[in-house]
Amino acid sequence: MQKIRIRYAKRGRLAFTSHRDFARALERAMRRAAVPIAYSSGFSPHPKISYASAAPTGVASEAEYFEVGLQAPVQPDWLRTALDAALPPGLDILEAVEARTSDFADRLTGSHWQIRLPEVTDSAAEAAVAAFLAADEVLVERMTKSGRRTMDARSPVVRMAVTERGPDVGGQPGEVGNTTPEPAAGGAAGPCAILDLVVRHVTPSVRPDDVLAGLRVVAELAPPVPPKVIRLAQGTLTGHGEITDPLVVVGADRAVSGTPST
Repeated sequence: MQKIRIRYAKRGRLAFTSHRDFARALERAMRRAAVPIAYSSGFSPHPKISYASAAPTGVASEAEYFEVGLQAPVQPDWLRTALDAALPPGLDILEAVEARTSDFADRLTGSHWQIRLPEVTDSAAEAAVAAFLAADEVLVERMTKSGRRTMDARSPVVRMAVTERGPDVGGQPGEVGNTTPEPAAGGAAGPCAILDLVVRHVTPSVRPDDVLAGLRVVAELAPPVPPKVIRLAQGTLTGHGEITDPLVVVGADRAVSGTPST
């Protein structure tokens, strides 16, 4: 059985699709594209697709991953093109490589996020970030499947800073993932602080909304309109706080298709 690892993006309004919605759309796309997908055995066979560290619903991403098992070998470039054509715009297949190792999940140890805060000035965001980073611990609460939990939002944060402008990514003006400032009242572009955030993957996971809750705790930073969040990359976190491409395996050939990782 051949295994292919795929990086895809959730852009624009499609950022609001849930993980279950994407899984259903992907299985339909597999059938439309006549992909020779492998199925499990037993009374209720299911497609051999595994997902890794999916972004929360409502969060755009340039770095979502899944692995698919196939009954017959195909070229990764063909699979990338066929699935991209079968999925709706906004669920975009960016890269496909043949899986040559079994440690992929272990390589996803950190994420790089961009958080846009409309109607928040850079100076207010910088003061809140400084207070957050100076704290030894920032406790926040989140409702989970097992009830309300308290977690430390500070310790997994490797890097956070206010940046002048984030990279241009998918999305339309006014949508999640777009970096163009939105018009404020009167037609003029209002302030929009942009946070550059790198977070280590921990259990339970600390998400961007937990970090934003921490900024409210330490500095009472409460954006008047909902923030816009996008995951720019996820992969192996280095000692310098950088995220390396998880599809690259040192010493192995790489069958690359599509756009390189951020």
